[in-house]
Amino acid sequence: MSPNTFSDTNPERIFALLPKLTQKNKDLITHACEFAKMAHEGQLRNSGEPYYNHVFATGVNLAILKMDTDTIAAGIMHDVLEDTKVTEEEMTKEFGEHITKLVQGVTKLGKLRYSGMERHVESLRKFFIAMADDIRVVIIKLCDRLHNIQTLQYVKPEKQKRIALETIELHARLADRLGMGRLKAELEDAAFPFVYPEEYKKTVELFNSLNPISEESTEIVVKKLEDELNIFDVHIERIDSRIKHLYSLWQKLKRYKMDSTKIYDVVALRIIVPQIADCYQALGVIHGLYRPVPGRFKDYIAVPKPNGYQSLHTTIFSGDGDTLEIQIRTKEMHQEAEYGIASHLGYKEVGKNVSEQELKKKISWTKDLLEWQKDVEHHKDFLSNLKTDFFQNRVFVFTPKGDVVDLPEGSSAIDFAYSIHSKIGDHISGAKINGKLVPLETTLKNRDVIEIEVKESASPKRKWIDMARTTIAKRKIRQYIKENGGLIDKFLTR
Repeated sequence: MSPNTFSDTNPERIFALLPKLTQKNKDLITHACEFAKMAHEGQLRNSGEPYYNHVFATGVNLAILKMDTDTIAAGIMHDVLEDTKVTEEEMTKEFGEHITKLVQGVTKLGKLRYSGMERHVESLRKFFIAMADDIRVVIIKLCDRLHNIQTLQYVKPEKQKRIALETIELHARLADRLGMGRLKAELEDAAFPFVYPEEYKKTVELFNSLNPISEESTEIVVKKLEDELNIFDVHIERIDSRIKHLYSLWQKLKRYKMDSTKIYDVVALRIIVPQIADCYQALGVIHGLYRPVPGRFKDYIAVPKPNGYQSLHTTIFSGDGDTLEIQIRTKEMHQEAEYGIASHLGYKEVGKNVSEQELKKKISWTKDLLEWQKDVEHHKDFLSNLKTDFFQNRVFVFTPKGDVVDLPEGSSAIDFAYSIHSKIGDHISGAKINGKLVPLETTLKNRDVIEIEVKESASPKRKWIDMARTTIAKRKIRQYIKENGGLIDKFLTR
């Protein structure tokens, strides 16, 4: 996303990333650069370079995400209130309340008077509050963290692993939940060698030995695809290729017990087309030209991932013994896949692609998270439950009406019921998955259709606590049993 150091801090670098900026926008960013440079005068980073270089790098990272100019200006000044003598009043006078409020939000995320586990938990809590208040504050912090992790070699060795692990477990997970695939991958890859050095070396070795489809063979496939798609009048915006990120590769290798022969997507082609209809037409043309690998087709357009990701995925035999993954999506889907929530907050997108109501829906899980964290008393529970309920691999299942419900991997019908409404969970009498009656503890799989049967006389059993996966379901079950314990115990002893 950005180089490790920024010796060139000319605002023109940011302007080049945002070609449609007005002169007023440019003046704001230039003013923020000058203001931050003066405020941080004389301050140095551990690398020995001026501290201003870091905040400028944060601004560049925000510009790459195509964020609005107020957010970019706030990113450039994100450490001014915390690390310099500039006051909130002075900043408000120069830049107005909105930008100052963004900087204040980032400052609050940075001020922690705790240590150890407590510090980590309080950091998380502050993230959640900031997310519910203004998601831009969190995006600034993620772009700040990206440059910090890219320059981690200058930090004391005893701090490197802690910072890198926090980046993988918190910042990258947040980026993922916000649909910001590019930022997530860069955070993970930068932190990977500091957290798991041996695994990093092994992954690099395996990557170098995989011998994915050659560049020459890829070019032949691309040329054949372009010719065939043109014959069938499928419009193409462009065809790109991507190499799988190292941390993502390691995660996949772990799932396959380090068997590299089961990795098909080291190299992938991305076909960008104008409309959704073109995606499916292109898929038909591709499958007519190349034989698809069985079981390797996924339709994330009809059923998007929980973070909003949409694309068609297929893997083909290229004809010379190689396999190649092909992803087909529209330009808007690609923007969403790369930048997630940021793609709806950019200076040229506000009010265009997504309404305020839709935007709130996209980050509605942050409010659930805020409500959830109020009920977690112990720091150890907070971290373990957080990973289970919000940052774990997700499954998405359906109600009988076709509404998508996003749950942690390993969830049961009980978790599903409580995610719909606590009253439904409290009175489950049975469950059907894909039309068949199943035990309540049955683990849900992607694309299952769940129907919950409810009876007023039914009530939670103590064994449900072990059958449930999510903290919210477990808490609701305990709460019901506590409030109705005498009655439940009476029935249990019959």
